[in-house]
Amino acid sequence: MSFTLAIVGRPNVGKSTLFNRLVGKRLALVDDQPGVTRDLREGDAKLIDLRFTVIDTAGLEEVTDDSLQGRMRRLTERAVDMADVCLFLIDGRVGVTPSDEVFADILRRKNANVILGVNKAEGKAGDSGAIEAWSLGLGEPIRLSAEHGEGMDDLYRILVPIADGFAERAEQDAPIVDVDVPEDSEDEADPEAHKPTDKHPLQIAVIGRPNAGKSTLINKILGHDRLLTGPEAGITRDAISIRTDWNGTPIRIFDTAGMRKKAKITDKVEKLSVSDGLRAVRFAEVVVVLLDVEIPFEQQDLRIADYAETEGRAVVIAVNKWDLEDDKQDKLAEVKEMFDRLLPQLRGAPLITVSAKTGRGLERLRDAILRAHDTWNQRIPTARLNSWLGAMTEAHPPPAPGGRRIKMRYMTQVKTRPPGFIVMCSHQDMVPDSYKRYLVNGLRDHFDMPGTPIRLTLRGQGDKNPYKDKKNFGTPSRLRKHMDKKKP
Repeated sequence: MSFTLAIVGRPNVGKSTLFNRLVGKRLALVDDQPGVTRDLREGDAKLIDLRFTVIDTAGLEEVTDDSLQGRMRRLTERAVDMADVCLFLIDGRVGVTPSDEVFADILRRKNANVILGVNKAEGKAGDSGAIEAWSLGLGEPIRLSAEHGEGMDDLYRILVPIADGFAERAEQDAPIVDVDVPEDSEDEADPEAHKPTDKHPLQIAVIGRPNAGKSTLINKILGHDRLLTGPEAGITRDAISIRTDWNGTPIRIFDTAGMRKKAKITDKVEKLSVSDGLRAVRFAEVVVVLLDVEIPFEQQDLRIADYAETEGRAVVIAVNKWDLEDDKQDKLAEVKEMFDRLLPQLRGAPLITVSAKTGRGLERLRDAILRAHDTWNQRIPTARLNSWLGAMTEAHPPPAPGGRRIKMRYMTQVKTRPPGFIVMCSHQDMVPDSYKRYLVNGLRDHFDMPGTPIRLTLRGQGDKNPYKDKKNFGTPSRLRKHMDKKKP
């Protein structure tokens, strides 16, 4: 997805109908009465060869109090702030209303990329509305019919140059992951190639539950109060990206909103904040899971850490507010035991105690992040891998389900960021998960890759068997050979 498009406008101008048209499904409720949409709805849009995220918003009302309409308006304004492009819809059959003029003025101040669309403009009924739309001062209006699909080609022509600009930005911000390893290279061409530079800084996301101290930690790293902090939980709403130099290491660090259990999230803005935080994880190379020393490893902490591992990012566990702990030795032993027991998929990941308030432990945290990043980029020669595989299978041979012996023939690394390996074997579908875990844990211990996600794929060699698809009819009998000779 190269950019985000928010569809805004007064109630009942056809925003949800256009949203459904762009995503190709009837995801949003549509009705003749105004005010059906109250929440923000995101979808993956497709317009010819463009792929982007589209947001359907509630109808804009001239209300600023805490009523339902006022909260809906604030939510829509937040979507405008988040979006890269805004499509402002008016009703071509009604024409420009005073509310449209007010909202057009707001959009001019809030968002640089505003497209003016005149919906319900099919036929002569929409001519007057399309002409009046020029008075809003948002440029040339596009005549659309969300119901009948008219004007989509005009919208496409306007979005193409905008999409190109955001595609370049997204390509620069997105981390390089799942890097293919050349088959003929036994050693890494440049061991320093992955080191952070000013052009490609190390991208770090700090995630955790509300009030764990994420913004305070980042302020301490920056050396000044760049982010709003306080004793209240849930102050941070957006995933904020900040570039800085951390003791000689260029970094881009993401501060994210606190992530509570899904069942406890009822506020629509908080839902968007959590979604923004999860998106920041996908833009990071190293994820710092920040825990509160008073209540470490709650269920939500485990889900957050598991999500980072599933996304294939290097993970560092940081226990904050360590200055408040009196019995540090016993608490550290307890936290390590919980970590090993509750997060076996991250066995060996760095666990650092810090105090975001005083700054103690930040240098150890930086060193752990750099080590995790190096491990995430590690390349192991094929010769060493196959020597190791032979020793592992000799120590503990694979099981033989149904009397069929499983042979581990060959192993090689095919990717880095995170490390990915392929094992060529027979009966790969019969290898139990426990044996795969045995191999993954062996890789971690022998090649010093603690905590980093490891992708291990078993692949059969049946496609290389020349006799795989040939049928065996057996040796022909003498009678059959004799009869075949008599046939003319």
